Amino acid sequence: MDRPWITPDRLTALNLILGLASAGLAAAQWWFPALAAWLLCRLADGLDGPLARLRRRRSGQEDPGQGGFWDISADFVVYGATVVGVGIGATAAFGAPWLPFVLVLFAYYVNGAVFLAFSSIAEKTGRQIDDGRSLSFLGGLAEGAETVVVHSLWLIFPEFAWVIAAVWALLVGVSAAHRILAGYRALS
Repeated sequence: MDRPWITPDRLTALNLILGLASAGLAAAQWWFPALAAWLLCRLADGLDGPLARLRRRRSGQEDPGQGGFWDISADFVVYGATVVGVGIGATAAFGAPWLPFVLVLFAYYVNGAVFLAFSSIAEKTGRQIDDGRSLSFLGGLAEGAETVVVHSLWLIFPEFAWVIAAVWALLVGVSAAHRILAGYRALS
């Protein structure tokens, strides 16, 4: 992947485009093309950070944070859009209730707010978690790999997407509560 024309920012843009395509395809009930776009989008997202860190180490330059900002912004757009896309498709095709998808969005909102607030305050107070990434992430029960699996399951079994979403909302909610406690303790 380390080619001059492949940049971390271009991989992030590809992630965003494919994620939005996946959401649109799911809303249109084209489940398997939506799954393919989703998996390719997550692949692009998984490669942008390591490529950026490799190039930063090689050049010896400090991380300006621009790529991390672009990456997390794209991720939030993609995660929200795919929940909405699957919700639209599952509701139209199978009469699925909206509430589980709304609860997933709420849990994502809380989870995102907590980890972004922690990252900002940890940076400000000199307590950031230095793992090479632009943001300080607190570990949780619901992480990136689990999200890839759950969103994939929605697209493989769209008739059960609302049930999967209900369970997922609970797990992400527990993860958010854990992050609140862990962040509060880490900043004390």
